[in-house]
Amino acid sequence: MNKHLKHSTLATAIAGICLTASVSHGASHREAPYITEIPKVDATDFYMFRSYETGREDHVTMIANYLPLQDAYGGPNYFDLDSDAIYEIHIDNDGNAREDITFQFTFTDVMTDLQLDVGESGATKSVSVPLKNIGAIGPGAMDTDNVQVRQEYEITVIRGDRRTGMHETVMNSTTGTTTFRKPLDNIGGKSFTDYQAYSDAHIFSMAIPGCTADGKVFVGQRKEAFAVNLGEIFDLVNTNPLGARDGEGAGDLADKNVTSLAMEVPTACLTGDAATSNDDPVIGAWTTASVRQARVINPEPMANDQGATVEGGAWAQVSRLGMPLVNEVVIGLKDKDAFNASEPMNDGQFIDYVTHPTLPELVEILFGVTAPNNFPRQDLVTAFLTGVPAVNMPVGGTASEMLRLNPAIAATAAASQNDLGVLAGDNAGFPNGRRPVDDTVDISLRVAMGVLADATDAPDGQLDYTDGVQLDASELQTTFPYLATPLAGSPN
Repeated sequence: MNKHLKHSTLATAIAGICLTASVSHGASHREAPYITEIPKVDATDFYMFRSYETGREDHVTMIANYLPLQDAYGGPNYFDLDSDAIYEIHIDNDGNAREDITFQFTFTDVMTDLQLDVGESGATKSVSVPLKNIGAIGPGAMDTDNVQVRQEYEITVIRGDRRTGMHETVMNSTTGTTTFRKPLDNIGGKSFTDYQAYSDAHIFSMAIPGCTADGKVFVGQRKEAFAVNLGEIFDLVNTNPLGARDGEGAGDLADKNVTSLAMEVPTACLTGDAATSNDDPVIGAWTTASVRQARVINPEPMANDQGATVEGGAWAQVSRLGMPLVNEVVIGLKDKDAFNASEPMNDGQFIDYVTHPTLPELVEILFGVTAPNNFPRQDLVTAFLTGVPAVNMPVGGTASEMLRLNPAIAATAAASQNDLGVLAGDNAGFPNGRRPVDDTVDISLRVAMGVLADATDAPDGQLDYTDGVQLDASELQTTFPYLATPLAGSPN
C-alpha cells in the first residue's frame, strides 16, 4: 500500500500545492471523462435483489462491480483494486436520500519478494521474478506460497453519515479475524487446476455489528454479466432498436471480466424500524469509490522505499452508481463528472435530465419513431427517482437517483425469472432492485420511449425497443455470489 502524504518527506514539500486541487469526478463504463484515468475505482454495475438461493430468502444480495472491460490475459499485474481508495455500498432505509448504513471496503497489498537463484554454482545471485506467481495456486484460499502479490481487505460498517457516523469493524466469522482474502484473478489453467474451487474458498461468513445473524461476502473477479452493445449504442445507436432482442449476438462485454464486491446481508439488518413494523420495508442503495484529494507521482519510488505515488488530504468521491445507465445515456456530457461526485440528497440539480431527456429525441431523429411529449416526464421521475407505486416507492421518500428494493416482495426462482422484470409482471426484478439476469438496457429504452406514459403522449411507447443483446441466463450461478466464474487468461 502506498503511504499517505503526512508520512513522506517528499510529500511534505509539495502538499501545500497539491492539496489545493480537489478531485471531484466520477464513474461507470468509462462514461465520465475523469474516470477513464483511474479505472480501478470505476464502478460499472450495481445489483441488489432479494436472494433467490434456496434457504437464503431472508437475505438481500448486493453486488458492486468495479474495474471494467478486463481482458482475462491482462498480466502480469492483472486487476487488483486500489489500496489507496475506499469502496462503499450505501443504504438509505428511511427514504430521505441520505445513507443510514454504509459498508466500507479497504484493500491492502500483501507482497512476498519471490526470488530465483540465477548463475553458476558458487556464483549465483538471488533475483526477484517478474511474474505474479511462480507455481500453481489453490485450491484453498491459503494456498499462496507461490504468489508474489495478493490482496486482503477489511470491512467497516458505518451507521449514519459515511464520514462522521459510528464506525465498527466487520468480523470474518470463517477465520475469526478482521481480514478477508481476495482471490487472485483467473490467470489461467496452468496456475489454477480448479479456479472455481479456489474462488469459492474465498466466500466468507461475516459478523456485522448490530445484526443478529451472519452474512456472506466475496470480493473477486467474475465474468461480466452486463449484456449490452456499447459500441453500437455510442455510435449513434448503430443498431435496429425494433429488431430481435437477441439479433446482435452476444454483446461487446461477452469476453470481458469484472471485479465484484458481493455481500449477502440479512434483510432485517438493512430495513431499519420496518423490520419489525413492516410499514415500509423499501430500501435504497448505491455504490461509491473515493480517493485522497491529492495524488502525487513519486519520482524515486525505490530510493525512498515508497510506491509510485503518495496520497493525502480528505477523501473525495470519484465514483457513484445506483440505477444502471443513468450517467451513460441520461446525464449530459458536461455534468458527468459532477454527477459522480454528488450524493442522492443533492440530485435536484440534475432534474432536467430526467424531466426533459434527450435520449428519446435522439432515437426519434435517428429512427423516425415518435418520442413522448408529456413534459415534464413524470413517468421517468417515477421509474428512476421515486420508485414505482405499490412496488418499491418508499413512504414519504425524497426523489433521488438510487436503486430501490422492496424485499417484502418474494424472490422469483432463477428458472422462472423474466429478464424484463416489472414490465413483464415479475415484480422481483428491475426496477425493483436489479438481478443479474435483468435486461436493464431494453427495460430502460422502453421506459424512456414512454411504455409507462399515456398512449396520447407516447404514441410509439408500446413498441418493443431493444439493443439486440440478451444475456444467456444459464451463464449465471443460482447461488451466492451469483455471477459466473471469470474467463481464464490462458488458454484463450
